[in-house]
Amino acid sequence: MRKVLLTGFEPFDGQAINPSEEIAREINDATIARHKVVGALLPCVFGAALKELKHQLKLHDPAVVICLGQAGGRAEITPERVAINIDDARIADNAGQQPVDKPVVKDGPAAYFSTLPIKAIVQELRKHDIPAAVSQTAGTFVCNHVFYGLMHELALHRPGVRGGFVHVPFVPEQTKDQPSLPFELMTAGIRLAIAAAVDYRRDLKVAAGATS
Repeated sequence: MRKVLLTGFEPFDGQAINPSEEIAREINDATIARHKVVGALLPCVFGAALKELKHQLKLHDPAVVICLGQAGGRAEITPERVAINIDDARIADNAGQQPVDKPVVKDGPAAYFSTLPIKAIVQELRKHDIPAAVSQTAGTFVCNHVFYGLMHELALHRPGVRGGFVHVPFVPEQTKDQPSLPFELMTAGIRLAIAAAVDYRRDLKVAAGATS
């Protein structure tokens, strides 16, 4: 049985939990669309996160890779379109690093596009009344660092593997005044995203975030 690698991040910036980690743990070992899901945890640390991601790729040899991250302030599950070759941290990572205007990969391409069917994912989630939209930026913190590093690794060494990044909002327990979604709803949404990533070999040709 082929595998889907689903990664989440440990908590950061003083938070006690990170929903991306909890979702990856919840779905670990599930079978979705004829693929076994392998959940893995990445440290919220520049460099170390990519090292662990590469280890997981080598260990599991997945057909699809979906990296999850937390995006506080967003109200929807947001598949990311593009990763850029820059680390520019507003806050320090969990190891105290705060790179400014540094490339993820020296002399690497300026950007990579996701190879996940991001519009199909959004459509599938919206069909089930789960808030979702395509995002045009993954930021410049560790989430984008991992997204870019993943796509660079796939382009160089695993061209048949599709991959990308999906941000999830806070869960209600994390905030009183910012958008959030229930954990169960987000977990259901990521299950649908995995199924769409496996089943849609080509993305939909519709306006960003629109449904057909």
